[in-house]
Amino acid sequence: LTDELARALEPSDEPGSIEKGDSAMEWMISPTPLQEFYKQYWEKKPLHIKRENTRYYKEVFSTKGLEKVVREQRVLYGKHMDITSYDGERETHNPVGRVYPAVMWDYFNNGSSIRMINPQYFNNTVWRLCATLQDHFQCMVGANVYLTPPGTQGFAPHWDDVEVFMLQLEGKKHWRLYEPEDKLPRHSSKNLNQDEVGKPILEVDLEAGDMIYMPRGTIHQGNCLEGEHSLHITISAYQLNSWTDLLEKLLPAALAVASQEDQEFREGLPRNYLSCLGAVHSEGESPERSSFLKKLKGLMGKLFDHAPVDAAVDQMGKKLMYDALPPALEVSEKLRTVAGDGEKWNSKKGCVVNRVEIDPDTSIRLIRSTAVRMVQEGDEIKVYYSTENTREYHEAEEQWLEIEADLAPAVDHLISSYPDWCKVEELPVDDLEARMRVVGDLWEKGILMTSEPLEAHYDDP
Repeated sequence: LTDELARALEPSDEPGSIEKGDSAMEWMISPTPLQEFYKQYWEKKPLHIKRENTRYYKEVFSTKGLEKVVREQRVLYGKHMDITSYDGERETHNPVGRVYPAVMWDYFNNGSSIRMINPQYFNNTVWRLCATLQDHFQCMVGANVYLTPPGTQGFAPHWDDVEVFMLQLEGKKHWRLYEPEDKLPRHSSKNLNQDEVGKPILEVDLEAGDMIYMPRGTIHQGNCLEGEHSLHITISAYQLNSWTDLLEKLLPAALAVASQEDQEFREGLPRNYLSCLGAVHSEGESPERSSFLKKLKGLMGKLFDHAPVDAAVDQMGKKLMYDALPPALEVSEKLRTVAGDGEKWNSKKGCVVNRVEIDPDTSIRLIRSTAVRMVQEGDEIKVYYSTENTREYHEAEEQWLEIEADLAPAVDHLISSYPDWCKVEELPVDDLEARMRVVGDLWEKGILMTSEPLEAHYDDP
């Protein structure tokens, strides 16, 4: 890794993952301060950062790294890679089956662009960057890589449903950005025609080391200049992470609570409401219609009083646990988790060694701020977690532990006190055995790390 990226992802004194995420974001948009970015650009307008350092993003990914992935791993057309071209109309040229370098480069030499989907599945540096940024955005972060031959364009003008950070890795690409048709859309667009996009609001050559941020909905198209290829990576966030998405969970739940707790919501509709409302009557005025609308407005106002806001937010957190990339652990971190510590087979001795146990005075904390969400569902308390996800989106089933109500304060304490370390014996549960049990359950799922590697107390000399 470059020194800049390493420092961004590995701040000193082992701070929590939110601080690491903030540092990674600061590195990505430097020299623009975070506060200025969120005040002036986030969800408002594009930001173009021009750097003189062509190697700034060099270690994130490379064309050589792309070929290495294709040569050594099982990359599939359509699932992991698209072969595309655009000459007034977007075309996809995907064969069936596995991608082989010779075939991929033949398409490239004939003017087709290569899009690698979710490179974090194959490449550790991209995984690490995306997983680290998850703790800044507190939502899933993804990526795609685009390799374009000289003098070509691979995609039609379009907009995306995510916040996009385009990092130019190699070469140069000419970009044209246009005013959104609908700002902050919830879904991506179809391929657009040139006569649908109007005049550019930003037209720029993006060179290696440069970056463009685009709010979701920004129409954009890029073409590679003659003479050299272009390689860029898009880091994306905030897909379906809007007030609408929260309200979709909150409003049905609020109505369910209101209808149970407030008789007014269960009262029958007026006998004559069909005769004064509906499309036929929408332009009319009558005392009955006015009375109905006034009553309905009052009920909708009262609905907020019954809204289980925290429960709806927990459902958003639960979704994140299913969507998120697993933590990209440093070697020093892995040695303090179930993934790298604990029992091992010793072939020379022919037995299991390094038998360790967590003690009451062992210091622990969550492995990441986005590693766990405790949710009340009916009479059950479930702890959803992301640590057993794979790098492929939704490859693993939703993961959760059910815990007893008297153990919930321990999990609550670990979540709310993060990133501070806490000794097992300090957890707010009366019985020490219960504290040890809940910590053991969380440890076994990779949710906890210890401040130091556990000592092997029980090995034979």
